[in-house]
Amino acid sequence: MKGKRKQICLFSVSALVLIFLDQWTKHLAVTHLKGNPAFVIIDGVFELYYSENRGAAFSILQGKQSFLFLITLAVLAFTVYALIKMPVNRRFLPLTICLNMLASGAVGNMVDRVSNGYVVDFLYFSLIDFPIFNVADIYVTTAAAAFLVLMLWFYKEEELEIFSPSRKKADET
Repeated sequence: MKGKRKQICLFSVSALVLIFLDQWTKHLAVTHLKGNPAFVIIDGVFELYYSENRGAAFSILQGKQSFLFLITLAVLAFTVYALIKMPVNRRFLPLTICLNMLASGAVGNMVDRVSNGYVVDFLYFSLIDFPIFNVADIYVTTAAAAFLVLMLWFYKEEELEIFSPSRKKADET
């Protein structure tokens, strides 16, 4: 039990740090970019460009704030469930980090949606005209890609059975 408490405490503290970094960068974007032309970092490649996104990734689900709030709650519920079920050992550290980044990104954008009614985006790869994004989006995208890699090539199916709610019932029959 002591190990699980430590795991949850470290998870919570690191999530708060990641959320703070996301909110801080968004504050800087509002302070220095809002109402100004794009700040070019590498001409024709990358710029800082203030944008207000009233949807989700790639501006989908515009104006569906309530639905996006429910999705965030579902992500957080999944994160808590997985964290509780997950063994406390080094083997599951990569998965714990993915869950942390996923939850932090979801909360970071939810803070914006609740406080502003939109998410502040400001990172823009103009070379490929990629949709404008923010630090929380980086957390979520990185976590999702790493999660996919972990599920396909790192963890064995037996290791992931700990997350199955029907596992205990199947064992009893």
